[in-house]
Amino acid sequence: MLLSAKDSLLLIVDAQEKLLPAIHQRDVVTSRMRWLGEIAMQLDLPILITEQYPKGLGYTVDSLQDIIEAARVVEKTHFSALRDDTFRDVLSEYNKKHVVIMGMETHVCVLQTAIELQASGYQVFLPADTVGSRRPTDKDSAIERMRNAGVEIITSEMAAFEWLEKSGTDTFRHISRNWLK
Repeated sequence: MLLSAKDSLLLIVDAQEKLLPAIHQRDVVTSRMRWLGEIAMQLDLPILITEQYPKGLGYTVDSLQDIIEAARVVEKTHFSALRDDTFRDVLSEYNKKHVVIMGMETHVCVLQTAIELQASGYQVFLPADTVGSRRPTDKDSAIERMRNAGVEIITSEMAAFEWLEKSGTDTFRHISRNWLK
C-alpha cells in the first residue's frame, strides 16, 4: 500500500529535550524528522505531537520549532499514546487512515503507539530514519517487531515521494531543492 497525502497524518512521538542527548545518531534522526515534518507542513497534512510527561522530560526539541507551531501537541503519561483519552479524541477528529509515525524512543513509546494504532485499524508507516533509541539494538529490535505486527517500514524519502505522487508541480520543485539535507 502506498501513502496518500489526503489520507495521512504525521505523528511525532516524544522527541523531547531531555531524551535527545542519549539518542544514538540523534542529529541524523532529528534532521530527518525536521525534513519530513516540513514536507508535511507544505502539503497541509495534519501533524500531531506527543510529549511524555514534559514537566520531567522537557518539551519537543527546539530544532522542530516550525513544525511544533503547525501541530497539535498532546501531553501524555502512558507509553502508548492510544491509551490516552485526549490523544484518541484528537486523533479521531482528523479522520485519517494513514499514520506516519516518528520519534523517540523507538522501542518504547513509538513501538507501543504504532502497534496499538495498527491493531485499531490504522495503516501505520514508520520511516526508519526518523526514529531513535539510546541503543541501536533496541531500535533494530523494535523495527522488526513493528514490521511483524503489520507496520509498514519505510524511509522519510519514501513517505515524501508517495505524498507528492508526481514531479513537475510547484510543491515538488520547492521540496526537491532540499532533498540532500
